[in-house]
Amino acid sequence: MILNDIPLAPFTAFGIGGPARWFSEAASEAEIAEAVAWARERSLPLFVLGGGSNLLVSDAGFPGLVLRIAVKGIEQQGERFLCSAGEDWDSFVSLAVERNFAGVECLAGIPGTVGGTPVQNVGAYGQEAGSVIERVRAFHIDSREFVEFSADECRFSYRCSRFNSSDMGKFIVTRVDYRLRPRGGPQLDYADLKSYFLKSHIDRQATPTLSEVAAAVRVIRQSKGMLLVEDDPDCRSAGSFFKNPAVVESVAGKVREYAASHNIPLRIYPTADGLVKIPAAWLIEQAGFPKGYALGAAGISSRHTLALINRGGARAEDILALAKKIADAVAGRFGIHLEMEPVQVGF
Repeated sequence: MILNDIPLAPFTAFGIGGPARWFSEAASEAEIAEAVAWARERSLPLFVLGGGSNLLVSDAGFPGLVLRIAVKGIEQQGERFLCSAGEDWDSFVSLAVERNFAGVECLAGIPGTVGGTPVQNVGAYGQEAGSVIERVRAFHIDSREFVEFSADECRFSYRCSRFNSSDMGKFIVTRVDYRLRPRGGPQLDYADLKSYFLKSHIDRQATPTLSEVAAAVRVIRQSKGMLLVEDDPDCRSAGSFFKNPAVVESVAGKVREYAASHNIPLRIYPTADGLVKIPAAWLIEQAGFPKGYALGAAGISSRHTLALINRGGARAEDILALAKKIADAVAGRFGIHLEMEPVQVGF
């Protein structure tokens, strides 16, 4: 069914955005193909909507067809989990952990759907979806055929894949196959997790279970306003608004010098390709934007500097104005360009 003039704000975690000129919800691969054909016949632009958690929609809305993916179903084949794109991501994490399969426990509490995980190569607390994705099934919009990609063919990197870079807008993910580790141990590389269990397991020698790690991640995310909780203004956000920048050593060296001269602790992380990753939250705070900072109806979460929030009645232009102010300040102080993480629609 094709509907018209449907408000998009209720479909986004930000609670921001004008209407879709046309709107359809697809519960099967056949319905996806039909909706794409309908839009193509009318030369309409097409936007594919998943969970709406990593999205900023224009105040003017979207002039074409918004296609919401609602294909459901999870099938387990040994170590493989074949998950339809419309499945809730956190529910899948809970299912995997409950069945004692490791590989996604640190990705608990991330809002959105399964279909978004390969697009952005969703990651948190030391894990990335791309490390456990075996295959992605998708609909090729131009050829109108269903195709499948191996993990290597998806070209995963930090918060990136072929689906949000070279092939952006060409494919609609319909299913993601994950290969997890039965009875595998949890991943405890991230500092926040180590600190959490150091404090809560002082007299305990045993390694935390997968369920305990997933629960800990959710607690940590909620403490930072990164867990969707009803009536919590800090949760009206798209999660991390900026990516952690990866810079060359010469730039990182200047940041280290700044931190040392101001006696400010700084954790930086080397990347596999020889760059240095610097926490965007640290850069933002040092550029003069603390937690709780407000600019009209837009603001920074009181619990996490990386989350820009809708304080109530904010428009997309308010969020972007704050984002620009922050990015300009970071560039001016450190010479580092911050890249926005949410997908922008209708701009």
